[in-house]
This record gives sequence, C-alpha cells and structure tokens, in this order.
Amino acid sequence: MSPNTLLRPRADVELPGRLADSLTTTEGAMLPTGDFAAWMDQMRGAHAFRVDRIPFAALDRWSFHPDTGNVVHDSGRFFTVEGLHVTTEAGPHRQWHQPIIKQAEVGILGILVKEFDGVLHCLMQAKMEPGNPNLLQLSPTVQATRSNYTRVHEGAPVRYLDHFVTPGRGRVLADVLQSEHGAWFHRKNNRNMIVEADGDIEAHPDFRWLTLGQIGELLHLDNVVNMDARTVLACAPIGAVDREGSSDPFVAALARSRQAGALHSDVELLSWFTAERARQSVRAERVPLAALPGWVKGTHTIDRPDGRFFRVTAVSVEAGSREVSRWTQPLIEPRGLGVTAFVTRRIDGVLHVLMRARAEAGFLGALELGPTVQCVPANHDDLPPEDRPAFLGLALHPAPGTVRYEAVHSEEGGRFLNAVSRYMILEPAPEQAPLDAPPGFCWATVGQLTSLVRHSNYVNVQARSLLACLNGMLARPR
Repeated sequence: MSPNTLLRPRADVELPGRLADSLTTTEGAMLPTGDFAAWMDQMRGAHAFRVDRIPFAALDRWSFHPDTGNVVHDSGRFFTVEGLHVTTEAGPHRQWHQPIIKQAEVGILGILVKEFDGVLHCLMQAKMEPGNPNLLQLSPTVQATRSNYTRVHEGAPVRYLDHFVTPGRGRVLADVLQSEHGAWFHRKNNRNMIVEADGDIEAHPDFRWLTLGQIGELLHLDNVVNMDARTVLACAPIGAVDREGSSDPFVAALARSRQAGALHSDVELLSWFTAERARQSVRAERVPLAALPGWVKGTHTIDRPDGRFFRVTAVSVEAGSREVSRWTQPLIEPRGLGVTAFVTRRIDGVLHVLMRARAEAGFLGALELGPTVQCVPANHDDLPPEDRPAFLGLALHPAPGTVRYEAVHSEEGGRFLNAVSRYMILEPAPEQAPLDAPPGFCWATVGQLTSLVRHSNYVNVQARSLLACLNGMLARPR
C-alpha cells in the first residue's frame, strides 16, 4: 500500500488481542481486586441514598394525561407510560393488553478505556439507580438518556460525556445501537459504546479503573455489575483466549467457542433466524393507558387484579451522587424472580449455546435472539406443562454438576423496580439438549454471538448479559 494512500485497514487486528489480555488480567494497576468491596462500601457511605414508594398524586412534574391517562412528564421529555395491545399467532396467549414505557430518545451507554502498564482498563462508575435492590452497582462510565445529558432535569453535567459525543476525544472501539427489554419498553434502543481515551484521564472518586478480568470476576457476584455495563461489555470484540491448559474442560471448550468452527455456518444461522422473523407475526398497537382492559389504577399502583406479571408504581428518590439529588418518577415492578439461562452443549469440543428466536411486543423488529430460558416462572403456573417455556425444568431443577455459572443480576434500575433474575449457564446431559433443536431454537457458538452483537437488534439484552457472563468465565484459568 502506498504511503500516500487514503485507504486504511478495515479492522484493527491488534484490538481483539488487547481486549483478551485485559480479560485475562485479574489484578488491576489502579485498584486491586481485593480492595473493590471496600471501595463500594465507601461509596455507599459517602452519599445519602433513599427510595420511598409514594402515591401517584405525590409525583412531582409527572401526571396522568387528561385525555389518554398516559403517565407523562411536564417537559414532554424523558418517557411516558402508555398502553399496548398485542396480538400474535403463536404461544398460549394470542392477545393481551399491558402498560409499556415509551422512550423515543436514544441514550448513551459508554465505557471509556485506557492502557495502564500495557493493559486496557475500563473506567467504571459506582452508580445509584432507584430500582436496584441494593441501589449502588457498577455501571458504565456514561449511562444517560438524551434528556439527562442535555440536562432537561436542570442538574449537573454528565461526567466524561464529551469522550462519547465529541469527535476526536478518543478512538471508538465499539459503537452499536442495541435494544432493551422488549416486554417493558416500546422500541427502545441505546447506543452501546467503547471508546479508548486520548491523554490523561483523572478518575472522579465515584469512578475506578478496572480490567475486563476484574469485571469478569465481579460478574460472579450477585447484584454488583449492572445491566447497562453488561450489555456494553458484551459488545467488546474480544479475541482468542488460550485455555487449553485449563483443569475445567468446560472452560477450555468455551475458549474454543470464540474462534473454532460451528455446528451451523454463519449463513445457515442467519438464514434460520431470517426465516423465524418471516414466520412469526407480532402486532403491537399503542393504546391509551386509561382504556387498558384487565388493569386497575389505584392510588399507588396500576396492576392486574390477579397480581401477576408486573405493576406500575411511583417512588421518590434521594441520591447525593447523581446529577439531580432528588426527584420522583414512575417505575415498572415485575412480580417475581426471573430465570434467564443458556443451555449449552459441547460439540466436537466446542461449546455451543442454544438460542431462541424470541418475540417481544416492544422489539423494533418483533424478534431477537434470546436465551434458551427467559421468564418469570410464576407467570406460567396456570399453564399445562406442554405450554410452559421449553427447557424451564432444566433451570428450575438442575441436575447435580450441570450448573456452570449462576448469579442474581438486576435489570435496568432506572426504569424497573426490584427487577432481578437468576442468570444461569447450564450444561445438561446430551439427551436433554439434542443437536436437532426444537422449532424456534438453534445452536450457536460464542464467536457467532460476538459477531452478531456488532449489529443492531439481533441479540436481546438478556442474552447479551449472559454473553458477558460467559466471557467473564474466561477471566482466569480454572
């Protein structure tokens, strides 16, 4: 190539290896892993945090629209809570009505990275979200809606935002629009970004530099790494990790799954998913919240008389470390602990994950690839066994030695209250995970999923969380 050419390589061939080196480094140059818990405790003590349930009448700047009954903010920004009428041609429930959050604006979820001692570190924030059961969790460098970072709330500026919105402030390593929870959000996307910083970056006391390996180890703990961090981490184009010497054959097969061949070629996998998108039909029509059949508005909640699925509630929030220290807002509160699981199988020594073509009413394209199991089990108690989610029994009653990973993680704490799921990676007996997958399911490698998350609306947020957890299992040899 001529030295004067305008052409450049299409990809940074060194980046995957640099990210893999960070993943296999479990002692950071800036914060030893053993000091992390003490730092988080210090952050909890440094600021006042409080969340209280309140009646809808006590919401400040939020109200029910006089015509539609939708929950709206007086600025016309942030989000609304509306009604949705859903019809589908598959499953035991062919139509239903529900509240849903409509947030048209695209937010930024961004992780700033920088080399220390030759190893990439991520600038992570101890961030309070009102819906988290323990309030404070590890979040990306920037986690903000457009209303927040344009300061509609009239609060303080979002720290480090310029590195993600100002050209030339860093080198973009990953940048993709990704969906959020399609059961509770209507067509919501966030910009998932990883940017390598130029020059010196001073870490604010609420932030710390951690390697990917350190974060991978923290992913084994309950309610520590928040959902927004997990989805961004899943978008990192991590390269090959050598675990051939691992004492755990599962970990060795997982490492091979990043680079080796697959049961189905990439074209076959995409063709199967395209056929599923063409086959499954989901129609979602926004309707006024006030006219929502089967839901009852009370003084404190909007919910179903049978108490199932979820409810809309309201809270007042005090958070000394946020851009605004006090506010009120509505939240969606699921009813029950969720189960989110990958069923895996080693095929010729390469780990494969059983993915489901999952339809959710709020998806932009109706279907995305989801985990093998993704549900709140109690919501299906009234159904006959044949109509309950496939493979749910493997997650609820795993055989000894089949659970390869398990931790409780929170979902998006800025919009959902106490939304937690038990995330699991299972390796059942081969006869329980047949190579000939049932309709709506297909086997894929970790490498194939890593390629798909470079594009929008292929892999849903729960599956991206599990992908981040799978990567975290490679943090150190086992």
